[in-house]
This record gives sequence, structure tokens and C-alpha cells, in this order.
Amino acid sequence: MYNRKRFLVATLGGIACGFICFGLAASSPGELPWPVAIQIIVSRSLIGFGIGISTLSMRHWSINGLSMGALFSLPLAFSGLMAPDNPEFSKTGMFAITILLGIIYGFLIEFVTSILFKARMIKATPASRIAAAA
Repeated sequence: MYNRKRFLVATLGGIACGFICFGLAASSPGELPWPVAIQIIVSRSLIGFGIGISTLSMRHWSINGLSMGALFSLPLAFSGLMAPDNPEFSKTGMFAITILLGIIYGFLIEFVTSILFKARMIKATPASRIAAAA
């Protein structure tokens, strides 16, 4: 089932996390190319979108946020492996911190959505139950 409030809060939370992540990345020395900036914002926004539309039945809301954050951070983390060498960060370090921050953002988005705004997930109903009810 679709919960409009959950979708909006989670997606807006993801966009906010995208701009926070962009601010952290832009504060490092050197100029951040605009395609990378767009990719950072979209990647973190996608975490919120995924949380907003998710109907996966996890045991606890936090597990959903942690797993969605890790899952949707993988494309950004793998693209970081193709970046030019940076004396401040190794490529594997950047890979790990990208996934770790994604996990943190996923947890925070899910916390704000589920606990602060009380927009809980509506669990999916199996097709067999729907057919039996009809």
C-alpha cells in the first residue's frame, strides 16, 4: 500500500541529506565537478525515495533505514572507485565512507519519517490474502 505522507517526508529527507552530503564533499580542498555534485545529491535523494516507497517487511523500522541506505549508496560508492587519486583519501576509504554515510543517512531519514512524523510503513499485503478477501 502507498502512504503519501511517508513518501513525501522520506523523499524530502533524502533531498536534504543529499545537500548535506554535497556540502561535506564541497568543503574538501579542490573544486567539485558539477556532475559529481549532481550524482551525490541524486544518490542521497534516492535513499529517501526508496524508503518512501518501500513496503519490505523488516523486523524494525531502523533495519529498513540501514539496509536502504547501504543498498542505495552502492552506485555512488562504486563510482568513487573510478575517481582520480586523492592524497587525502584512498579509493577504498572513500568507498567505505560513502557506504557508511549512506547507512547513517538511511537511518536518519527512516527515523524522521517513522518516528518524528509518524508516517509508518504500510506493509504489503500478499496477493493470496487479497484474492481470498475478494
